Amino acid sequence: MTPPQPGTKAADNDRELALLRLVAQGDRQAFETLYADYYRRLGRFLARLTQRQELIEEAVNDTFWVVWQKSGEFRGDSLVSTWIMGIAYRCTLKTLRRAGGAATEPLVEEYEDTGAPEVHAQQELRDWVGKGLRHLPLEQRTTLELAYYMGHSCEEIGEIMDCSVGTVKARMFHARVKLRNLLPALGGMTGRAKA
Repeated sequence: MTPPQPGTKAADNDRELALLRLVAQGDRQAFETLYADYYRRLGRFLARLTQRQELIEEAVNDTFWVVWQKSGEFRGDSLVSTWIMGIAYRCTLKTLRRAGGAATEPLVEEYEDTGAPEVHAQQELRDWVGKGLRHLPLEQRTTLELAYYMGHSCEEIGEIMDCSVGTVKARMFHARVKLRNLLPALGGMTGRAKA
């Protein structure tokens, strides 16, 4: 069997698995490496659940506390990244409940104004879809974002969100139907949106 090519999902998972095993043995340097690898990634993901930076920071810290404590219990049934994202998702939901708030609208991604028409068209499209996403229930919005923005498979999303693949597919289906009904009205087209 040939070793996985560097930069592939398999190679990344092998590296992260080795780090996680070291963390399970109490290796702080491996933990710091894993933290550095995931800090920004988790921040971007969690910013889609809340705009409150202090809650994002709390959820990231809670996530890595769980990773530190439970690294020895990782069975390898999923990718390390899926396991960590699942912990982050659940920690964020818990943090939001403790803060007495629901998830807020996702952040609009920054872009550089180059003056080019295609950049403005892309930003308008992102804004339009973002408006539609804000109208979806948290579970449906998160499912779409994990799939389309972060590139996770239905199986990985099920692991992250602690639900079956059938539930993931149902959430995606219902979210797409809602968006199909909402987006024309949000874009100023004639007709009323059906919620």
